[in-house]
Amino acid sequence: MNQWDQSFAGRSPILAALRDGARAVAGDDWPATPALQAIIDGAGIHTVSGLPLRLVTPDAEGAIVAHELRLYLRGELEFRERNWHDLLNVLVWLMFPYTKAALNARHFRELTAASAAAGAGRGTVRDALTLFDESGIIVLSTDAALLGMIRGFLWKPLFWDSRSRVVAAMRFVPFGHALYEKALAPFKGITGRALLLEVKNEVLDLAPAEQLRFIDGCAAARIADPRSLLLTTELAPLPVLGVPGWCRDNEHPGYYDDRDHFRPGRLRDRQSPSSRSAPSILK
Repeated sequence: MNQWDQSFAGRSPILAALRDGARAVAGDDWPATPALQAIIDGAGIHTVSGLPLRLVTPDAEGAIVAHELRLYLRGELEFRERNWHDLLNVLVWLMFPYTKAALNARHFRELTAASAAAGAGRGTVRDALTLFDESGIIVLSTDAALLGMIRGFLWKPLFWDSRSRVVAAMRFVPFGHALYEKALAPFKGITGRALLLEVKNEVLDLAPAEQLRFIDGCAAARIADPRSLLLTTELAPLPVLGVPGWCRDNEHPGYYDDRDHFRPGRLRDRQSPSSRSAPSILK
């Protein structure tokens, strides 16, 4: 799995958003830290605390100083060379710098609040932030009813019965670097955790780079909102191989009858307060 493949972004349509980043790191061997740092510097990536992002080798101190604190207070992102998980994390930083920085800042606020409250544990907010950071997928839709099908676990009605509407009115953009790592060798059952955004028609017509910038701004604002992501249940489970065009097998209706893959969800999930309609993004 850790063998280098400079064409990795072509392994699956799930990896399509990474293709520009993959071209930037293409070569006969794994990109070295100085080369990646130069790309980060060129992109001008900073934390919310105003520090330039710097890649550092994990060390004994890193095991003691919490990852999110080190990132916020020093701008240091731990990075292991020749490691897909960490490389993909860097590529997501390049794609979504504001959202990644917003996640770190929210973690910092939660950590600070927890330290002020004696005996406070990790907390549900940090669980939700981590889940999105690792397994998040951002779903844009001009059709609120389609987003409602995701919340309702109505997979066949969504992906098959409404297939043409999904293709026309929705976009699925993976965010989590662990989700991207799984997509290097896709397997049935891969599940993302979806941040749902209702958008105007013109958003879907944006050029890919502009659309990513739009998504980055919207997702960062959502993450920074203290009323958002209070629980992991706010992130709807999404079986990613159900997305039209992401798996050859899903071109047949029977594919969606596998309830081990396309689970109906528990009643409490389908009726949870987090199933309120997604906010409409009017930009």
